[in-house]
Amino acid sequence: MQETKSAAQSLGLLLQIVEVRNPTDLDVAFKAVTSARPSALLTLADGMLFGNRARIIEFALKSRLPAMFPEREFAEAGGLMVYGPDIAWNLRRAAWYVDRILKGAKPADLPVEQPMKFELVINLKTAKQIGLTIPQRVLGRADKVIK
Repeated sequence: MQETKSAAQSLGLLLQIVEVRNPTDLDVAFKAVTSARPSALLTLADGMLFGNRARIIEFALKSRLPAMFPEREFAEAGGLMVYGPDIAWNLRRAAWYVDRILKGAKPADLPVEQPMKFELVINLKTAKQIGLTIPQRVLGRADKVIK
């Protein structure tokens, strides 16, 4: 969250944080977002939000609000854009750790890694639905474009 705040400040953007701790908070959050009339919506990685992605995507579409999400499944479910760690790549890296441990390595001796591969996924169907044109230079950087 702190990194998000810092990035928004350095870009001169006004960041309104709306906390959601459980699914019942979503309706209150949607009302707060609607009242604030933001230019975009950004969700952070969270299991509860992931489990309620259909509701969040539906809200963003109804509100014609460009939304960016942290996991590929959001774009595949109709979300506009995803930028986040490539989960499949991270799982393959985890297999490397399992292999080393099964071959006798001590877990404490293995390096701790941050995600190193990230992916950008853009859903053009959603962009069209909310009346947004994605610049070609952005599409060219995408790892996956959903048409």
